[in-house]
Amino acid sequence: MSQPESAVADAQAGGRGTQEPLAKLAKRYGLRRAIARPRFHVYLRQLWERRHFMMTYATSRNVSKYSSSALGQLWQVLTPLLNAAIYYVMFGLILGGKGNIQNYPAFLLTGMFVFTYTQRSVTAGAKSISGNLSLIRALHFPRAALPLAYTIQELQQLLISMGVLLVIVMITGELPTWFWLMIPIVLALQSMFNIGASLVMARVGASMRDMNQLLPFVMRTWLYASGVFFSIQEKVVQTAHLPQWVADVMYINPAASYIEFMRDILIQQHIPPPWVMWSCVFWAVFALVFGFWYFWRAEERYGRG
Repeated sequence: MSQPESAVADAQAGGRGTQEPLAKLAKRYGLRRAIARPRFHVYLRQLWERRHFMMTYATSRNVSKYSSSALGQLWQVLTPLLNAAIYYVMFGLILGGKGNIQNYPAFLLTGMFVFTYTQRSVTAGAKSISGNLSLIRALHFPRAALPLAYTIQELQQLLISMGVLLVIVMITGELPTWFWLMIPIVLALQSMFNIGASLVMARVGASMRDMNQLLPFVMRTWLYASGVFFSIQEKVVQTAHLPQWVADVMYINPAASYIEFMRDILIQQHIPPPWVMWSCVFWAVFALVFGFWYFWRAEERYGRG
């Protein structure tokens, strides 16, 4: 008789009171619960083994997302462009948000595209567990694969948008430089942060169902605090006459840091604080490590009623 069959036989006997309790039987035969949380390094290995599933899942969602619309995948580019056009008219022209900013169209579009990537990743991550309960309850897999797949989906959309952004930036008068080779570095750091933030919000969204209603207000506040359509230095220090440390705190905001880093690469006249790059590195590493750990700690609770 094999070991599992012996364990079953002993368990049946244990149910009649003639053998040891089930917990001791499971320990003696090395049996584990099917939904038990694995060790952290084992969990990461399981995620890596399912990398093809995550890529396929993200790609299929991208293809099907706009399949029913007439313009199809073109909406991946049109949506941030239309948002940027609205903000340009409202904040750049009507409210005078452009101020003394050189090449404001490139300034605004860069901020919109970069922030939208983080916004959509965090929002999708918050719904990745609560919106896939049937899949979670039907199949056994590392639950972190879902927020990871959603972030990959948003990265795929961003890569298309970045191609459009580079064309527009050149049309507005910016010439390619060697610094443009750092664009993948910025996107890699931002993707690390987005993955971590998505994992955190996935756990929060799984337990707090009202988070999906609250999140749009949080994201809108984050948008206004990240200098997407105005210069933080100019508005905070020169116009509002607030202390420099207030502007520095706003620059440390991760969304603002990635926006400023990308603007520094694409727009020659734009000069952000010199420590912005290190802020990007810090947030990328911290969010990724903490996000995986925080999500993994609740692995056994996802999908329960």
